[in-house]
Amino acid sequence: MDHTNYVIDQMISAKSIAARVETLANEISTHFADTDKLVVVGLLRGSFVFIADLVRELDLPCEVDFLETSSYGDGMNSSREVRILKDLRGDIEGRDILVVEDIVDTGHTLRHVIGLLKSRNPARFEVCALLDKPSRREVNISAKWTGFEIPDEFVVGYGIDYAQRNRNLDHIGSVRFIEN
Repeated sequence: MDHTNYVIDQMISAKSIAARVETLANEISTHFADTDKLVVVGLLRGSFVFIADLVRELDLPCEVDFLETSSYGDGMNSSREVRILKDLRGDIEGRDILVVEDIVDTGHTLRHVIGLLKSRNPARFEVCALLDKPSRREVNISAKWTGFEIPDEFVVGYGIDYAQRNRNLDHIGSVRFIEN
């Protein structure tokens, strides 16, 4: 199938996302209320919009760092081989860590990241994901906080891309390919 022609149907509105981000930030702020500084680790590239909105809503001191992984390339299906393209700049030993992920799909990337970061001995470690596709899960893994559970559809927007396109949409949309 030619994947160059597609339409995007809105799945989650910008307004719904903003309301959910505020709720998540309140729950995270309560959970980490006793921290002296939370390290928020964004998984690039898909989480960059979500992490920006989330940290602005957090009511606690935090620093932001990024980890870039790859398991998709420009395709639609995970290769299940997770590569670290950019590692954290700071030391997280003894620190409180919140990993922010755009979408938990098969779970392979998140499992790899959790193993890697926990091996660095953080004090506390939690995960927040904007989207969750439990029907696609291949490994037993989940986030403590999830924005939205979605069906097994290919989605874009709010930082999530298809072949490096559509990250700039203010909503989450379902991609529907059109056969030529």
